[in-house]
Amino acid sequence: MFSSLKQRSWLIVTLAALMSATASAEVDVRYRTVEIDGLEIFYREAGPQDAPTLLLLHGFPTSSHMFRDLIPQLADKYHVVAPDYPGYGYSSAPSVEEFDYTFDNLAAIVTQFIDKVGLETYSLYLMDYGAPVGFRIAAAAPERVDSLIIQNGNAYDEGIDNDFWKPIKKYWADRSTENGDALRSLLTIDATKWQYTHGVRNVDVINPDTWDHVQPLLDRPGNQEIQLALFHSYGSNPPLYAAWQDYLRKHQPPTLIVWGKNDAIFPDAGAYPYKRDLNDLEFHLFDTGHFALEEDGAEIAKLMRDFLARKVSR
Repeated sequence: MFSSLKQRSWLIVTLAALMSATASAEVDVRYRTVEIDGLEIFYREAGPQDAPTLLLLHGFPTSSHMFRDLIPQLADKYHVVAPDYPGYGYSSAPSVEEFDYTFDNLAAIVTQFIDKVGLETYSLYLMDYGAPVGFRIAAAAPERVDSLIIQNGNAYDEGIDNDFWKPIKKYWADRSTENGDALRSLLTIDATKWQYTHGVRNVDVINPDTWDHVQPLLDRPGNQEIQLALFHSYGSNPPLYAAWQDYLRKHQPPTLIVWGKNDAIFPDAGAYPYKRDLNDLEFHLFDTGHFALEEDGAEIAKLMRDFLARKVSR
């Protein structure tokens, strides 16, 4: 029936794609909360409990929602867990008077979350804010990290040496009302849409459910103050870059980089320096923007499955 090698190859590829799509469709994602220090921390969870764990750490201004399509593509073989930080998604969002929004505290909450839900070892997916959260966690307990998947997550000065960061760095140096107010434009619907659409190949494939999920949460009373607190706290990260780089050099976690190279916030200038410190590194740049999963999620999932199959044993 299939007379040529080309036809048989086409059939195999097609059947594999259909099987993968079927597996994704059958994944049962659970939507849960756990209490930590009086806060309700929301998380998405899927996959077998006894499989290797993937801990997905989201960026700004989104939440575990950014992984909504990735989770089903991995959960047939992996235990996938994606929490929302305080102030994001469906987790508690106490005011800045009630909770000190710093990256140290976000990492502390996620560390407690890891222990509370019983994750012993894990691969970390680090994106945007997920990088400073995740690198704090990894450097504190390197023996628990199976591998890293880094997507537009920075650990080098080169990654924030661009125009986007100039007003934020000014706020680090002087936490005045004036400098803070200058950053409020980053919290508008136009800025949120820009984060999802800038640098993409085809804006028509970017699902508007993204900003329609994010913006109402950003617009909650008091949430702008939360975001300004974290803009300021981001200044605590560059002084830790040397320690995180030392962690990479010393422990050499197997690492997969899947980076949107057209990102104006974390451009690919921040991706290349990882090559200096990591020996077991697989490096991929995508012709897309900040939220690379929105345009290239299927290919990123494929690369992750191949990488994890080789680098992380059951």
